[in-house]
Parts: sequence; C-alpha cells; structure tokens
Amino acid sequence: MAEDKPYEVFEHTADIGIIVRGKRVEELFEKAAYAMFDLMVDLSTVYSVGKYRIKISSPTLEDLLVDFLSELLYVYSVEFFVMNDFNVHIREGGEGYELSGIALGEPLNREKHTVKMEIKAVTYHELEINLEKGYAKVLFDI
Repeated sequence: MAEDKPYEVFEHTADIGIIVRGKRVEELFEKAAYAMFDLMVDLSTVYSVGKYRIKISSPTLEDLLVDFLSELLYVYSVEFFVMNDFNVHIREGGEGYELSGIALGEPLNREKHTVKMEIKAVTYHELEINLEKGYAKVLFDI
C-alpha cells in the first residue's frame, strides 16, 4: 500500500480495482468511498463544506457496499458533488443490513478540482469483504 493512500490499486481489463483494510466494517466502507473518489478527482483540493446524507439497506454486506458506492457515484455524476470524508454506521437488521451516514465534500469545480478518471459503475466482479482478515476488494468499470 502506498504510504499516502489508505488503499491499494490493482489493474484489471477495462476496470480498476481497490483493496482497503480496516478493523471495522464501517472503516472498510469509508475507505472504499474515499478510494473511489480519489481515483476520480484530486481530493487534496476538495473541502468538506457540503453534506450528503445517505440511508440505504441491502440483503448482504456485499450488496450494501455496491449500493453505497453506486449511490455516491450517482450523486457525483448527476449533482456534480465530490466527496472526500465519510462517516457511516452499519447495523444488521431483520432484512439484512442498514447503512446510514454522511459524506462531506463540495460541488465539483473544474477550475479548482482536477478530474483524473471516469468511473462508470461499481461491479460485483471479484467483490469481496473479509471481516476476519480486515479487508474489502472492489472493482470499478472505467
């Protein structure tokens, strides 16, 4: 893992993947969201001045991760809101898992922010969450 990045990148045909590590499931989700945005935009120029609230539920943790990242990607793509700080809470419920939290960031400004790459979608290909070993692996369609 690069010393200044909280994630590892791996290349895949027409895709790019990340591996994040953490002690808690929330930490994995937060780092995965950070990594996705860091691949798309130079986050060193993004200020945490705006807030996006998120609340979703999914039957499995894997579905929850894809749904969470897909929701954030949708907000970025449609509302042009780039996020760099995440705080989520995950709990197991009767129908699966529920995530609630906030993402901080600001509207995308092409004069201020450097756009690095376009991520088209979060995929299920090679998706893995291993809480015992403390990592998650996600592949993005670029």
